[in-house]
Amino acid sequence: RTLMRRSAVCKEEGEGHDTMGGDEDAPPQSTDVAEVGEGASSGGKKGRYRREKPWDVDGIDHWKVEPFTKEDNPSGMLDESSFATLFPKYREKYLREVWPSVTRALKEVGVACELNLVEGSMTVRTTRKTFDPYIIIKSRDLIKLLSRSVPAPQALKILQDDVQCDVIKIGGLVRNKERYVKRRQRLIGPNGSTLKAVEMLTACYVLVQGNTVSCMGGWKGLKTVRKIIEDCMRNMHPIYHIKELMIKRELAKDPALANQSWDRFLPKFKKKNVKRKKPSKIGKGKKDTVFPPAPVPSKVDQQIESGEYFLSQEAKRRREAAEKLEKQKEALSASQKRRNDAFVAPTEDGGGGEGGEGE
Repeated sequence: RTLMRRSAVCKEEGEGHDTMGGDEDAPPQSTDVAEVGEGASSGGKKGRYRREKPWDVDGIDHWKVEPFTKEDNPSGMLDESSFATLFPKYREKYLREVWPSVTRALKEVGVACELNLVEGSMTVRTTRKTFDPYIIIKSRDLIKLLSRSVPAPQALKILQDDVQCDVIKIGGLVRNKERYVKRRQRLIGPNGSTLKAVEMLTACYVLVQGNTVSCMGGWKGLKTVRKIIEDCMRNMHPIYHIKELMIKRELAKDPALANQSWDRFLPKFKKKNVKRKKPSKIGKGKKDTVFPPAPVPSKVDQQIESGEYFLSQEAKRRREAAEKLEKQKEALSASQKRRNDAFVAPTEDGGGGEGGEGE
């Protein structure tokens, strides 16, 4: 009753509920709120809502995927889920050959599949025997990898719990087509050596096909592969990432460096801005003027300027005939001169007289 009276008085005076906080009869503050206050004072805004996590110890592998068995979901799925994807025409022959093995692998996990050659599509759907709710997502990734030219034995590994996939689109990262082809070839390397090194260091399967890169492996490796591919298409050579991964792999073998920073061991590469070659001959630049260039005179303007535009048709005809006759006379005189040059006697040289007399 005392609290209710005091709250009514506070409401009338406009003081709010803050007056109740300092009263002796007010309930004590809970320990959780006190802990929040301590965290806020120590860590600022970021530590305001932080709680201790006794289950999150140093020995836990956060990248590990826990297996899912039939005992975890004995009742099965409530409703049917399905996914479909299209495949290119050149994959039709190969898919018809490997489809029986794909069907058997999906049947073991309780997923039905269908290959439609008329529409050029592949479909997967859950059945009553499906117990893993995530297996339909794995099946969707399977048909996606098959459509992206991944071999069937390799693509079927996606059904395992510790294998994931990532299809990276690289077609829109570079605008110039020639530059895009060069960078994609740089990712593959001579005889596929660069791609093989990336696969060994990340423990992932990588396939470059058209405008996409298909990757298969663990979450940690897929994250590294995506960074390497995107940096390569942004004009950063994959060899820099390969060197860094090799150093990290050697440092991971030393247990003394497990809780230390590896920044001092990793190489630091500086960006080099290649200067543009200056031309040997530098032409004079055009002067900028506020006035636009003068228009080129048309044929009618030239006729008006010469007075030909105002002549009658008969006068124009006579003028053209006179010009034609004048040209004929010039051509006739030039041809006559060439004929007459053949009858001109050559000049006699005075230096060769003695030699002729001696003979």
